[in-house]
Amino acid sequence: MCGIAGTYHWPDGGPLTDRLTKTLAHRGPDGSGRYTHAAGTGEVHFGHRRLSIIDLSETGAQPMAAGGLAITYNGELYNAPELRRELESAGVRFRGTSDTEVLLEAWRRWGTDCLPRLRGMFAFGVFDERTGELTLVRDQLGIKPLFLVRRGGGLVFSSELKALAAELGGSLRVDDGALVASLLYYWVPDGRCAYREAEKLPPGSWLRIRPDGQVTRGVYWSIRDVAAEAADAPAPDLAEVVADSTRAHLLADVPVATFLSGGLDSSYLTALAARSRPGISAYTIGFRAEDAKFEAMPDDLRYARQVAARFGVDLHEIEIAPRVRELLPAMTYHLDEPIGDPAAINTYLICTAAREAGVKVMLSGMGADELFAGYRKHVANLLALRYQRVPGALRRPIETVVDRLPVASANRGYRSVRFAKRFLSFAGMPEETAFRRSYTMYDRAELLDLVHPDLASTVDDVLAEHADTYHDNALADHVNRMCLTDARMFLPGLNLAYTDRSSMAASTEVRVPFVDVEVVKAAFALSGREKIAGRQGKAALKKAALSILPKEIVYRPKGLFSAPLRAWMSRDLAPLVREVVEDGLVVRDGLLRRDALRRLVAEDAAGQQDRAKHLWHVLTLEHWYRGATASEQREIS
Repeated sequence: MCGIAGTYHWPDGGPLTDRLTKTLAHRGPDGSGRYTHAAGTGEVHFGHRRLSIIDLSETGAQPMAAGGLAITYNGELYNAPELRRELESAGVRFRGTSDTEVLLEAWRRWGTDCLPRLRGMFAFGVFDERTGELTLVRDQLGIKPLFLVRRGGGLVFSSELKALAAELGGSLRVDDGALVASLLYYWVPDGRCAYREAEKLPPGSWLRIRPDGQVTRGVYWSIRDVAAEAADAPAPDLAEVVADSTRAHLLADVPVATFLSGGLDSSYLTALAARSRPGISAYTIGFRAEDAKFEAMPDDLRYARQVAARFGVDLHEIEIAPRVRELLPAMTYHLDEPIGDPAAINTYLICTAAREAGVKVMLSGMGADELFAGYRKHVANLLALRYQRVPGALRRPIETVVDRLPVASANRGYRSVRFAKRFLSFAGMPEETAFRRSYTMYDRAELLDLVHPDLASTVDDVLAEHADTYHDNALADHVNRMCLTDARMFLPGLNLAYTDRSSMAASTEVRVPFVDVEVVKAAFALSGREKIAGRQGKAALKKAALSILPKEIVYRPKGLFSAPLRAWMSRDLAPLVREVVEDGLVVRDGLLRRDALRRLVAEDAAGQQDRAKHLWHVLTLEHWYRGATASEQREIS
């Protein structure tokens, strides 16, 4: 895993590429490289920071150039050995054993036709010295990021938005629509970018720019189309598909470890990995007892220990009692955009501990909940359909009682009350609206009340985007419509984004075997009834996991890879919340309304509503906004 950057026909492109690459040093501390081509109508520069995983020798160094092609590549190809054998049979001779060289030769032989054949996670740029064309590519599911800015006939790209923002300064203005979207979701959807003019290359697509400045785009893989085709296909052996993906994701010339929360997904992958690599290490987290009690968090550690003991895993336990006030601005910087999920801190601390122990690669169970309907919201939306059939005369007393119940006392949180309040906030809504409300932060009225009146039309645009994405499919299955929307929005916009940024901040590669093209096909070949059985989510995956895991792990209560937010907000971060509400830049600049923020604080303090996540995101937004506007001011001055 690496950091890539480059410029194409851009003023002072060489020095700019060097500065971009320097900013990405944390993504690749093992080496750096540069490529320059200066001929014809303009210069092309590639920069690279290397995290050596496969072929640790210099034959794997980047940028790599051979036979008129040059590449700077961030990623891993898990089917590189198969592609290598095919290319060798066609007469290709390789210098080393890196997947970079395999990708370069696959591109030489097949061009963009090689892309649907790639199994892995990647973002890369390829320059053809003969035609003068630069092509940028991103993997099928958006696991790896690629940001770019086009101006005139030129282009600049980078693995991280912060590098572009730091170097292009005030020419990149904050995009109000992206900030409104981040308030709704607590992350920025992959189709938007926090800065105007900057953009994210969409998953499963490529972009090509020619010397005359002409740009063409192509889509080589679409999860919407894959889901539609899979719905008519016979269901495969899911246990074998997951086992095959896990084996493929273990490909490395360095030690590999796993995240092990004790939940189904991480336990399943850890058990499979241990079967291939006996004695593999795993990392798990715990929280201060008082924090876990206040958050009403389940005891995941005992399950993680049970899995480790059963499969001979070397378990490393990390208690998270972070100095959150110090970590908050650092994590906001690393996350590139305003992302309000504290799980990013967990990932960063786990990866930091693993890196200090010499581990460069971690396996994560990320993606299983989205693809196999494992979140509570999936089951809750099906229950909402039943609830709507209950006569209003019976619903109203229930809703009145639940509304009056507190979500926490002075020393303890009430998890079931939080869930009940959340459920009733969307249970009576139409399908798409209910699904959106089941996992977003605000309804339309609350969001309008929070932001500046001039942003009202932007609120409606953001809500319309969700509706358009939700309905943009031909699936007849309610559960799979939810899973597809998650795979297109929630997964790349939040979970894959924070996993990449927070792990790479610790110079660690995280691989996600469930977020794999073959696993995706298998997931959408399953019906909603196979994914949710009664009130049991992820039923098909649990059935598959029984091939290796004991029932007490497979059917344990669902855990949370999160953090004790209520404890942090009411204790560690309470002064900072007050500071932001009364004198934060997002308030002074008119983006957020002070009176609305005061109501959120009061509701949370009274224990009647759980606003911890809302307030955490306000803090992340404030810190991100300070950095973004400071860049603008530096450019203006």
